[in-house]
Amino acid sequence: FLEMNTRLQVEHPVTECVTGLDLVAMQLDVAAGLHLGLTQEDVVLTGHAIELRLYAEDPAQGYLPQPGRYGGWSPAQDVRVDHGLQASGEISPAYDPMLAKIIVHGPTRAVARRRALRALEDTVFFGVGTNRGLLARVLRTADFVAGTVHTGWLAGRADLLPNPVLDDRARAVAVAVWCAEKALGDGFRLSHRS
Repeated sequence: FLEMNTRLQVEHPVTECVTGLDLVAMQLDVAAGLHLGLTQEDVVLTGHAIELRLYAEDPAQGYLPQPGRYGGWSPAQDVRVDHGLQASGEISPAYDPMLAKIIVHGPTRAVARRRALRALEDTVFFGVGTNRGLLARVLRTADFVAGTVHTGWLAGRADLLPNPVLDDRARAVAVAVWCAEKALGDGFRLSHRS
C-alpha cells in the first residue's frame, strides 16, 4: 500500500488505480469513526498506473510558471483527469501552476505508457505554455521505456527541453485542427485512431 501518511499523497490516484480502492472515501469513513473493513491481505495490486502532472510552465526557462488567459481546454477522454479547470479562464500567478493530473492504468507498464502518450496527444490546452510536450518526450525515451529513470535523470537531459520554433509550429497546427473539428461538429474527426 503506497499511502502511509495521515493525508493523501498527490499520487493517490495511482494507488487507487492499481488497488481499485477509493482512498478519499476510505479517509472520510475513518474520519467519521468507521472501520476500514479490510486488511492488508485484502489489498490486491493489479496492473500499472502512471500519473502525469500537467503544469502551466516553461521547462526551457527553468520551469517558470506561465500565468495568463487560457482557452480551448479539453481533457483527454477515457482516462482519469483530475482538474478544476473551466473551458476557458485564467491561470493566476498567486498559486501553484498545476493544471491537471492525467492518470492512466493498464495491465502492463508498456500499455500504461502508451495510454499516457495517447492521453497527452488528446489533451487540448491553448493560451499559455505547458509542460505537455516535455512529458511526451520523456515517455518516449529509451530510458523511460526500460524503467531506468530516477529522480536526478531529467537534470541531465537538456535534449528533451522544448524547441520554441518547432513547438510554436506544432501549436499552430494543433489550433487549426482543433478549430476545424469544432466547426465541422457532428462527431467528424480529421483523423481516426483505433
